[in-house]
Amino acid sequence: MNFKGKHFLTLLDYTKEELEYLLDLAIRMKKGEEEKELNRKSLAMLFQKSSTRTRISFEVGMTQLGGHALFLDIKNTQLGRGETIGDTAQTISRYADGIMARLYKHEDIKELAKHAKVPVINALTDKYHPCQTMADMQTVLEKKNKLEGLKVAYFGDCGFNMFNSTAIGFSKLGAEVVAVCPEKEEYKPKKENLPEVKYEIEHDPLKGAEDADVIYTDVWISMGQDEEKAKRLSELQNYQVNEEIMKKAKNDALFMHCLPAHREEEITAGIIDGPNSVVFDEAENRLHAQKAIMAELMGD
Repeated sequence: MNFKGKHFLTLLDYTKEELEYLLDLAIRMKKGEEEKELNRKSLAMLFQKSSTRTRISFEVGMTQLGGHALFLDIKNTQLGRGETIGDTAQTISRYADGIMARLYKHEDIKELAKHAKVPVINALTDKYHPCQTMADMQTVLEKKNKLEGLKVAYFGDCGFNMFNSTAIGFSKLGAEVVAVCPEKEEYKPKKENLPEVKYEIEHDPLKGAEDADVIYTDVWISMGQDEEKAKRLSELQNYQVNEEIMKKAKNDALFMHCLPAHREEEITAGIIDGPNSVVFDEAENRLHAQKAIMAELMGD
């Protein structure tokens, strides 16, 4: 497959076959069955939102591929002083072979990609988190040997980036995705962000968990929502993934979380630290999934 000239902004832009190819490549590279190189290539990493896993996985990934990653805190660049996104994109394109961006607004990364002459990779925006979902799907494939026909139940706030990318990616590869969330509009999936994406909505947490192969959740208070903490904790408390919820899922159900986690808020310590948890496998697979993406988009 030829990925030259493509950006990686949302999984909506990729076919089932392209996603399967990238996942298979990531698994083969992880096993050492295939090698890819980005010798003397450079990745510019633009960060507006703080990160642990994103920075480490991209930076280490570029090093392992023989390339170089450059960390750029936006507030310390000219973007932080009023330079346009378009001018920044064109400038970075003269230096680097790819741009990774972790931004607040999805419209900003679209603007970056519009003007960039090199591939742009979305490492998180308010609407999508495609690299995380690639790592998640890789993890499930490694544990279950398939995605087709599995039930993935996503608990909590289903109106933002993590549910969006989970629904897009897993449904494209044949899984049943269920949004398990309160009836309030702010927590429901937004159709405009999920065109032609198949998913179901369930407001009863116990019903949502029934016979699930994967139980997924994320933090209830994201960066920039601190003022809403008390309100969100109250409204989402019935959607905590705990022992009662996991008992409704299949015995071998995987528990997934993109991290960082707030133990005893969206997840109990007993579940995230228990035998069904694969959260650190997911974290590791950010490295492998992103290496495959970078190798295909930025390689010769």
